[in-house]
Amino acid sequence: MPLELTTQVALPANYRPQDMLALHARDALQASEKVEGLRVSKGLVWQGQPALLQLEMVDGAARAVASLAVDGTAPTGNDPAALDAMLARMLGLGDGADQLALQHGQHPVLGPLLLAQMGLRVPASSSPFEALVWAITGQQISVAAAIALRRRLIAATALQHSSGMLCHPDAAALAALTPKQLRAAGFSVSKIATLERVCAAVLDGSLPLDAWAAQPLQAQDAQAIEDALLAIKGIGPWTVHYALLRGFGWLDGSLHGDVAVRNALARLLDVPSVSQREAEQWLGAFAPWRALVAAHLWASLSAKSY
Repeated sequence: MPLELTTQVALPANYRPQDMLALHARDALQASEKVEGLRVSKGLVWQGQPALLQLEMVDGAARAVASLAVDGTAPTGNDPAALDAMLARMLGLGDGADQLALQHGQHPVLGPLLLAQMGLRVPASSSPFEALVWAITGQQISVAAAIALRRRLIAATALQHSSGMLCHPDAAALAALTPKQLRAAGFSVSKIATLERVCAAVLDGSLPLDAWAAQPLQAQDAQAIEDALLAIKGIGPWTVHYALLRGFGWLDGSLHGDVAVRNALARLLDVPSVSQREAEQWLGAFAPWRALVAAHLWASLSAKSY
């Protein structure tokens, strides 16, 4: 029997819906995610079953209401707490946004940017696995190319909710694809190998991404996840810190290796360019919110949310 969960979440007074909406509007074809006004519809896998999440901002973005319609029966699917935790990550509801502004709002360089983008939060993917797959997909290619590659991956797995919405695969569904299918979708040999290693580690329990996401991360937890991911061939620091940000809502990864971050920082500092080392040192002054500062730099470029 199909399962449906509903819930609602109170939003901060300065919540910016555009940050979450932009993340899910990256793909103009909208086959697996659709943004209509203040409403997001997203296909995902919930405990092995295709599901449709519908999330909408109401009452002037004072709260978000959500429903999750699951095809079939999930083993422990009737768990509102799990849905609430996923929504909190997806909405970026950690308290870092306000803390960063309080501590660094008077900074001569960063302060004006924080003021101009007051309330900016970092929305996450529906699961750490989705965020990690996106990070691997986006390695060393443009955002537009990564969006197209992700679209073809989702189409190749052909997981579809009864509503017709395609669903981002979980590890089992992705592992079922052959290297030939992934090559046809446009993935390089090296990325295919990395995805295979990640799927195998998730499925054998040595990379328990969902278990790690069940509780708010502390610094030692984030370091343990970083160590586990770096041990997988094909995953480097940028991939790890991006996955920590978009998969777990961890706001203190250093994204100094990100080209867009360095370009935005160069523009902010009014210099021709910024090296990775210089970006790392500059971001380091804003720990434990380095990744949140990187998100402000991304937003300052007025590009699609990466």
